Amino acid sequence: MHYFPNVEKIKYEGKTTENLFAFRHYNPEEVIMGKTMKEHLRFAVAYWHTMTQDGSDPFGDPVNQRTWFGETPMDTARNRVEAFFEILTKLDVEYFCFHDVDIAPAGDSLEEFFSNIDEITDLIKEKMDQTGIKLLWNTANMFSHPRFVNGAASSNNAEVFAYSAAQVKKGLDVSKKLGGENYVFWGGREGYESLLNTNMKFEQDNIARLFKMAIAYGEKIGHKPQFLIEPKPMEPSKHQYDFDAATAMAFIQKHGLENDFKLNLEANHATLAGHTFEHELNVARDYDALGSIDANQGDVLLGWDTDEFPTNIYDTTLAMYEILENGGIAPGGINFDSKVRRSSFAMDDLLLAHIAGMDTFARGLKAAAALKEDRFFDDLKEKRYASYTTGIGAKIVADEEDLESLTTYALAHDDITNESSHLEVVKSRLNDYLV
Repeated sequence: MHYFPNVEKIKYEGKTTENLFAFRHYNPEEVIMGKTMKEHLRFAVAYWHTMTQDGSDPFGDPVNQRTWFGETPMDTARNRVEAFFEILTKLDVEYFCFHDVDIAPAGDSLEEFFSNIDEITDLIKEKMDQTGIKLLWNTANMFSHPRFVNGAASSNNAEVFAYSAAQVKKGLDVSKKLGGENYVFWGGREGYESLLNTNMKFEQDNIARLFKMAIAYGEKIGHKPQFLIEPKPMEPSKHQYDFDAATAMAFIQKHGLENDFKLNLEANHATLAGHTFEHELNVARDYDALGSIDANQGDVLLGWDTDEFPTNIYDTTLAMYEILENGGIAPGGINFDSKVRRSSFAMDDLLLAHIAGMDTFARGLKAAAALKEDRFFDDLKEKRYASYTTGIGAKIVADEEDLESLTTYALAHDDITNESSHLEVVKSRLNDYLV
């Protein structure tokens, strides 16, 4: 059965095309800075928003028109696999991502859930073998079910911790089965509502215990994906422990996880934390911990996780610049953790939205490459910090000065002159690269 019978495989046709089902900017074979666009971008499609999101919101019922529902939950799960791989092949996307509950119904017990996962991942593996499409990462949903009301690894209930550990074990077994390149932990409920009844240190220590168990189990089964933590400051928890990139890195370093864990960073989560996306990417890059990204955008007028498809070229340009500065993002990728708007309810909108996101990131890649080749930011920064290349600045950087010697210097050189950054001109010139 074909779920998108009126759509052929989507190809690059250039920006003058009138064909909605064509790429206007994403040319997978175009070479930029020695690699093809496909190699740079490593696009992935998220199973949850693409296959299970129904268009409902707190004020309205589901609106999405979907044709893969069967007579039983397992029939629907099987149909979704067929439809999903049709989407991937028509978009010519190389990777995908999923939570365990996205692909298989939970059933009435953990044993039944695992059995359902086994059956559906058998089908997924068949499709992967047929198409060459690969698993970027998978993860366990340890936040939706009521059992996780007080967290998963951070729960005050040891039985919940044990249940969570079982889900992670199964997730790693599935990752090995499907050749997953990464494994993500997003602690949706790993946080607290009130410190009045919370032992924050104990809860974070328990999270680290689960992470170390995952490392040990991966080594035991001979499968070591790149482990990733995905920061988010709030929602659903009031105070989440992995607030932002810097907070997550402090946790990683405190618990000695830096050799095994990097970060999976999402644009909309950066917004909620009060940061720009490029800030979060830069923080991770400075720690050599930029692992993968979730591609979406938020709405600055709304204070929650809207997960919109990325269409802002300014943002994707600065994000891709950080990725280029990082030397690429492999084995991570650019996963569209994005959902169509409630008014975009047709089946074909799933393809159209991904085309828009892929084109926007392609434009960002081209602009970022031009910025890098022209040394636009490099020259700005070299000029701005030039005082540290000679004289007293060079001695400071070389650790040849101390407080006493610098005091002597400052007393003799207290007539200080600063130079304007001309920041408005810089931003205006940056705009030239976006057009």
